[in-house]
Amino acid sequence: MYPRNLKSICLVLAAACFALLPIGCKTAPPITLTAAASAPAVFPGEPVTVTATPGSVDINKKNDVVYSWSGTDVTGNGTTATVATATLAPGSYTVKAEVKEGKPGKEGLKPGETADASASFTVKPFEPPTISCSASASTIKPGETSTITAIGLSPQNRPLTYSYSASAGSVSGSGATAVFNSAGAPTGTVGITCNVTDDKGQKATASTSVNILAPYVPPVPHTQALSSISFATDKKRSTRVDNEAKAILDGIALDLQKQPDAKLVVVGNSDAKEKEKTAKEQKAALKHKHLKVEDFAAERAVNVKEYLVTEKGIDASRISVATGATDGQTVEDYLVPAGASFTADVNGTTPVDETVVKPEVRKSLGEKPAHHKKPAHPAPVQ
Repeated sequence: MYPRNLKSICLVLAAACFALLPIGCKTAPPITLTAAASAPAVFPGEPVTVTATPGSVDINKKNDVVYSWSGTDVTGNGTTATVATATLAPGSYTVKAEVKEGKPGKEGLKPGETADASASFTVKPFEPPTISCSASASTIKPGETSTITAIGLSPQNRPLTYSYSASAGSVSGSGATAVFNSAGAPTGTVGITCNVTDDKGQKATASTSVNILAPYVPPVPHTQALSSISFATDKKRSTRVDNEAKAILDGIALDLQKQPDAKLVVVGNSDAKEKEKTAKEQKAALKHKHLKVEDFAAERAVNVKEYLVTEKGIDASRISVATGATDGQTVEDYLVPAGASFTADVNGTTPVDETVVKPEVRKSLGEKPAHHKKPAHPAPVQ
């Protein structure tokens, strides 16, 4: 028979034995590790730092701790590593950290003495540049120039280069300003293209325009018809400049004085009867050279010129005389401004040969040539 309290005694002894077990028999918790990048996304060249952090109660202070790092262009030192992003292409990257603990030279040999972690970040592509441009002045005359100003901007401050082109004319300059030269360009709107390129080859384009004015072309002057003078009043002296004609010619003389660079063309005409008479005389003169041919139209024109030159003081070189085909005993006067062409404006006239047709000597109606008396014979000398 066992004593009643034997069971209790056994329990006490078992508890005492468990208490006497060595402390080293306990299992240490495994080491843990986390990693984080300093920025989730960067542009090439911007720094990235990755930090590894072990669990605060996981490491035995009596053990050594060793860190190692891996990844593209990663350099690690202890709990931190840096990434050289300048040469990295845009995309996603991962940095891996590993930690080992243990007795010196035996780190990570036992279970639970090794842990790893990773951190990711993204390399973003550089943003392309932007550009705006303007022309000053925006409206120019042919042959003039205009300054082209471009404003380029790179969001990441990349180096920029500029170039220009024009739909006509030429543009010179490779910086932020250039000069448009309109030489050789037609009138109207000329388009100008401004380009900017960063050191990564990314481009941007803007445009402006310059309006080239059409050159001023003064109106082409034309011959102006003045008053028509009738010679039909004086039946016996139908080529003579009478008082009525003089009044008209006085006004024409004033016009010539006001326009010293203008000229006058006087066109004489004859009626059908006069033309017939002149034609007969011209035919007869072919056989008889001494016969006089009376050209009524030419005589009227020459007589008008003579009055303007001798009576009104108009330079003879400013007045031309011609005959026309109009049926009538008239003279038509034409003012020819500088730059105008009489022959282009008035057709059907024939210049008068002033070496043949001379001005008519003015004399009163009924005036007869003076008769010269023969001188008396001198008395004989006594």
